[in-house]
Amino acid sequence: MHILVIDGQGGRLGKQLIESINRTFPQAEITAVGTNSIATAAMLRAGAAQGATGENPVVVASKQADIIVGPIGIVIADSLLGEVTAAMANAVARSSAARVLIPVNRCDNLVAGVNTQSVGDLLSDALDKIRQAAEERCLK
Repeated sequence: MHILVIDGQGGRLGKQLIESINRTFPQAEITAVGTNSIATAAMLRAGAAQGATGENPVVVASKQADIIVGPIGIVIADSLLGEVTAAMANAVARSSAARVLIPVNRCDNLVAGVNTQSVGDLLSDALDKIRQAAEERCLK
């Protein structure tokens, strides 16, 4: 199972995701792609097998992933304070991978119906969704 984690800004959410994914799915191959080098470095320190930074790595890695995980802004052009380009958002949205999007209400992207939850609760739910996506893809 190849999981792509995409994050930006300081990479804090991506770092926490990778640490949790490594504990829960030790067999998974995790690729980290940051929208900036600080985010990429944080995710590599968290245990990603490989990492890269920028628009083209998001485009290429999105084609190869089984599951893509990150904040909801990775499918919205100009989100994460402008770090997500239209090409990045399109690549993630058009990927054949399952997408697990963390509903972060920031940067003028507000998700209706999402209550304020702790990052821990969001990570736990994301891991459940990753498990479900992995099971569905293995049965196909």
